[in-house]
Formats: sequence, C-alpha cells, structure tokens
Amino acid sequence: MTSGHFTKHYTDSSRVAAAVRHHWWLTEHAHPLHLPMLQVIRSNSVTYQWVKGRPARPEDLPRLAQLLGDADGTAWASDLQTADLHVPHRFDDGTEFADYLSPRTAALRVRLEQGYLPNKAALHAMLSLLEKTAEGPAVFYKDSNPRNVLIAETGVLFTIDTDDLTLAPAAYDLAKLVLTLQLTYGPLRPTVIDAALVLYNEAAARHDVTLGVTDRERLDDFLALHAVLTAPYLGRNGYLYGWPADCPRPRG
Repeated sequence: MTSGHFTKHYTDSSRVAAAVRHHWWLTEHAHPLHLPMLQVIRSNSVTYQWVKGRPARPEDLPRLAQLLGDADGTAWASDLQTADLHVPHRFDDGTEFADYLSPRTAALRVRLEQGYLPNKAALHAMLSLLEKTAEGPAVFYKDSNPRNVLIAETGVLFTIDTDDLTLAPAAYDLAKLVLTLQLTYGPLRPTVIDAALVLYNEAAARHDVTLGVTDRERLDDFLALHAVLTAPYLGRNGYLYGWPADCPRPRG
C-alpha cells in the first residue's frame, strides 16, 4: 500500500474475472464514478492503484447523492435502457451480472435461517416487499457504503470495492448509503435524507425523467430491505449504531 498500489486476493479465477469485468463496465458505462486504475491482473489477485483518502461521512451525503444519480442515469442511457430487473444483465462478451430479485430472495431466506427474521411470516412480508420494488427502470447496485467511497485530499471521490454488481431499481443504492451512514455515524435527520433523495432524483432525471421519480415511501421500502440484508454486519465493519428510530423496521 505504501508503494502506490493495493493487491486484493480472490478465492478463484472466476472471481478475478468478475471483478475485472465489473470494473471495466463501470469505467465504460458509469464514467461519473472515479475508480482506482487496474495495474496487474493475476489468476488469484488484482492490483489496483492505491488511493489515499478518507471514507465518506454524513456531510458528504448531498454530493454522493448527486454522484449516484448521475452515475445511474449515465449507465441507464449507455447500456441499461433495455435491462429487466428480473433478468441478469448480459455483457457483449457473454458474461453477466445478477438480476435484482434472485440474489436478494436467496439472502432473505438465509436471514430467516440466521434468526434475523423472526418467522416465516416476516420472510414472506419481506419477499413481497422485494417483489413490489422490482419495477421501473433498471440501474445498477454496487454496495454504496462509507467504506466504499474514498475522498482524496484533492476532493475527488473514488469508488472502490466494485467486485459484485447487480441490477437494481433507481435509488436502491442510495438507500444502502443512507442506512450505512446511519449505522456508522448515528441517525440522520429526516430532512437530510429527504434532501439527498431530491438531489439524487434531479441528477438522474437529467438523463431521463423516468429515472427521477423515487419518492420517500419507495426509499423507505428500500431501507427496510437493506435493514434485514445488512443485519449480520451490525457490530462489524464500523457499523457501531443500532437501527435509527426513523429507519423502517423489518415487517411481519
């Protein structure tokens, strides 16, 4: 890391291939995002440019909301206009990244087994909520959280840890950022969240008006899903706070 690079190791070559393919997809189709440059690709590792910076903080939310809206809109206009949230997105070379429903359906079932959902009724409620949100234009999800954004001394925002992309509805990734900022730093004022959503919608709508229509009720649905999906990581990875009082709770 001190020599100007960072090497990330993977369990097998297929994980390396996915990480590299997703990196290049974002570089090509979501160019508002700044990603560390790829330097060396090996069978079980990838070496990236080392970026010196701090993780995102709550005061960065307005700028990040605008960036996410712009990146989602750019990707939609560039490659995702015909994408379907129910179907994996296929690249020109035949590889693909996951649809919206399948990985989250599987993860919610695991959360029941792990005890993060109280019973099958709660699971069915969350699966119904997931299905409800699977509508509208498809953008991408890259797990926005404070640790996956580095703000360099120059002020440039770098997006890191982009190994796993899936399709997602507009503002789903913004909801993950909002929730994880609260888990890391404590509750955000509702007005701060509302303002971030307005900035996201405005940035996304500059690419197409259909991308900028997420309302607070829909964002709350996304927050409820993320609350369950993120539950195993409470107390880890810097998530030191419990669920904020105004964060939607798992239903059922």
